[in-house]
Amino acid sequence: MLTDTIFERLNKIKERFQEIENLLVTPEVVVDFQEVAKLSRERASMEETVNSYDEYVDSMRKLEQAEQLLGSSEDQELLDLAREEISDLKVMKDAFEERLRIAVLPKDPSDDKDVIVEIRAGAGGDEAALFVGDLYRMYGRYAQNKGWDVELFNSSETGIGGYKEIIFGARGFGAFSKLKHERGTHRVQRVPTTEASGRIHTSTATVAVLAEADDVDIDIDAKDIRVDIFHSGGPGGQNVNKVASAVRITHIPTGIVAVCQNERSQHKNRAQALSVLRARLMDIELQKQEQEIAQERRSMVGGGDRSEKIRTYNFPQSRITDHRINHTSHSLDRFLEGEIEEMIEALTQHEQARLLEINFAS
Repeated sequence: MLTDTIFERLNKIKERFQEIENLLVTPEVVVDFQEVAKLSRERASMEETVNSYDEYVDSMRKLEQAEQLLGSSEDQELLDLAREEISDLKVMKDAFEERLRIAVLPKDPSDDKDVIVEIRAGAGGDEAALFVGDLYRMYGRYAQNKGWDVELFNSSETGIGGYKEIIFGARGFGAFSKLKHERGTHRVQRVPTTEASGRIHTSTATVAVLAEADDVDIDIDAKDIRVDIFHSGGPGGQNVNKVASAVRITHIPTGIVAVCQNERSQHKNRAQALSVLRARLMDIELQKQEQEIAQERRSMVGGGDRSEKIRTYNFPQSRITDHRINHTSHSLDRFLEGEIEEMIEALTQHEQARLLEINFAS
């Protein structure tokens, strides 16, 4: 059953939704493309909740009418129809109420943002570097299946088909909300192709998921950054581009460095490096607000040790286990091909259950 507090929150969401709809047709807003985009994203984030609320109210009206008919009619055929409708509507009522309770939970302000994902090799040498490539391909295919745009910002190859580091962006509505639970240490257990004795090796890679910051989120003063231009380098240090186009931006107050060299255009590399820098700075600001900077950063990435893990990818058993929710799947091949929605939904539902308990515990 929905409480007065939940109805109050739902009514506020609906009022804001209507306010945005009115704003989007005003002459001042129509000509401001940034404001239109911002309001449109906010509207899109509310639309499903508002539609569900409207359907719930309509269902409750029909339920009331059917119950009134049950108490007033003597027509047996009408009574049978009313009982059947009441049964169906009560099932719908329970489903709507569960959905609406989740809809009014405190929302992560970054959920609708695009993401920047940083994958780095941890413990395990060459195997860890190969695993970085596996994870990048997995997330890239998942993003493409969702219809998101994927852009490679920077990569550092090892020369054996692996990577010390890969940084990429994924742009699509709700990208951060889908991928934020992927941050942490991922562990792989498999027999390396170079291992003659067939022994299983354990390696790790760390994944950081950052919400991409808008210019209005993080304002970077030009005097606070140093920009270095250099030749892009490939495995072994050889130049892959004879024109100096790679960009390294150092944020002097914090010492944070963002490097982008994937594009041949210096302008594009600079824009990408600034996006990475903004995302990292915003992540720090958010952590400051929560007064858990060090703890949050460690819980996001960890040190890459084998003992620190959020998920294990076991090749001999074709098993994926997420240790935070004790969820196991035995379809490793499909998982690495980007079919990770089931795991993401399980993590999301676990988080929603935790928030429901905190917010609506009786």
